[in-house]
Amino acid sequence: MKNYRHQKIMEIIQQSQVETQEELAQLLRMAGFDVTQATVSRDIRQLNLRKVPMPSGRQCYAPSSERESFDKDRLVGILRAGFVSMEPASNILVIKTISGMAMAVAAAIDGLSIPKMVGCIAGDDTIMCAIRSVDDMDRVCAVIEELLRSTEDQ
Repeated sequence: MKNYRHQKIMEIIQQSQVETQEELAQLLRMAGFDVTQATVSRDIRQLNLRKVPMPSGRQCYAPSSERESFDKDRLVGILRAGFVSMEPASNILVIKTISGMAMAVAAAIDGLSIPKMVGCIAGDDTIMCAIRSVDDMDRVCAVIEELLRSTEDQ
């Protein structure tokens, strides 16, 4: 649910000029999310949103690009460090990791917010990722392969 809420928050701040946590909470409630001010505050911190000046003169929430790049690099590094292989099985992607790394790699995958990936369950060296549909599997695998390749080039 948190990933969906985070996606909705990013959508809201890209479409609207949101000035306050209360305003964001109200927009989330209108979108069907049952949130408190504390939850919204925590989400803002986790998403590293910052208030930036807009042409209108208002201060509105926006993502902080410098942290986003650092976080993505860090998460991709974790994925690459623990990744061994992956194999699709219907709409479940099974990812094998180095022993003891599955939870860290699953958390990194969740943090990367790969489109069409619903969530992950991790054991010791195996992760089961739920993909929205069988038709989305090839795209999700391609995204993961690209993330793994992009770090090899550096």
